[in-house]
Amino acid sequence: MRIAQLANFVGPTSGGLRRAVDKLGRGYIEAGHSRLLIIPGPADSVTNGDAGTIVTIASPALSSGYRMVIDTRKVRQVLSRFGPTSIEVSDKWTMSAAGQWAKKYGVGSILLSHERLDDMASMFLQFEVSGQIHLLNRWLANLYDRVVVTTRYSAGEWMNTRANLMVQTLGVDLDEFTPGEQAPEPSQTLRLIYAGRLSREKSPHLAVATAVELDRRGVDMHLNVYGTGPHVEELRSLAGDAPVFFHGYLDSRAELAEAYRASDISLSVCPAETFGLAVLEALACGTPVVTADRGGAKELVDNSCAEWASPDPVFLADAVLRMSERVRHDGSSLRLAARTCAERYPWEAAVSGMLAVHEDLCT
Repeated sequence: MRIAQLANFVGPTSGGLRRAVDKLGRGYIEAGHSRLLIIPGPADSVTNGDAGTIVTIASPALSSGYRMVIDTRKVRQVLSRFGPTSIEVSDKWTMSAAGQWAKKYGVGSILLSHERLDDMASMFLQFEVSGQIHLLNRWLANLYDRVVVTTRYSAGEWMNTRANLMVQTLGVDLDEFTPGEQAPEPSQTLRLIYAGRLSREKSPHLAVATAVELDRRGVDMHLNVYGTGPHVEELRSLAGDAPVFFHGYLDSRAELAEAYRASDISLSVCPAETFGLAVLEALACGTPVVTADRGGAKELVDNSCAEWASPDPVFLADAVLRMSERVRHDGSSLRLAARTCAERYPWEAAVSGMLAVHEDLCT
């Protein structure tokens, strides 16, 4: 097969979306297929290598640090030259020109939906937009042959759209993220970690506010924050004098894995998260998690390795304290359970599932 992947909002400090597109694409190549990736960049370029053919299209920078392809004519030209047997679009609306191209030329098309627009919009806007989003999703459902979502939660916004819908979980690199040879040394200070983009759609404010609430209660703890984004200064102000430390973006996956291993609990508390790769990376390192009681991340865990609560700092602080007691009294078993949970999600299974969809579209 000749598979074309397309994604906007993929940049040097992107998190889960960039890793998902890369892991799937490399998996397609390892399975013997040809892979094209089209993404935005500072200039037009074409690179051929072990990751297949990567085409960047000169695109304007957005205020959040991402870029977005505006010249869809170039997208169509690249697709025509490559001649894909199917396309996989990791963007709901700004890459819809690729779906239109595929429909025009009878090429199989997949929309890999990485976000839930209705809940995300409610986090940013003060007025109701679910009706407009439903109309957009109905249009997209008609445009693409398949709509693939990563959790049952993310499937929710596609109800009554007539989408040919499929749930396919993503994965975690179980060799890159490991528990290490020994557990971290016990500490009187509760060591918390948040790793992710510091942008409102990821709810870092909720994680920081939870740490502030714990500090207000007199809990001996600190929160290490890894990531960058448009709300860094806002989060620093929210943290105030609480022991919250901002370390910036970690480009090294090995360093991020070490940061998880050195922590007692990972906070992944966004209630609108459609998957939660950070959850799996923490669990793969043997670090239990606290999540919101709704959203896609909650579907990845069970009570063997996680606690959850309503997305409110007071209730999440309660969940952290419940987990801290478990860490204190049964830390080794908890870390083993965390790793076992992560092992349910190897990237090989995600690649196999997506290849089955591409093969079905090529028959």
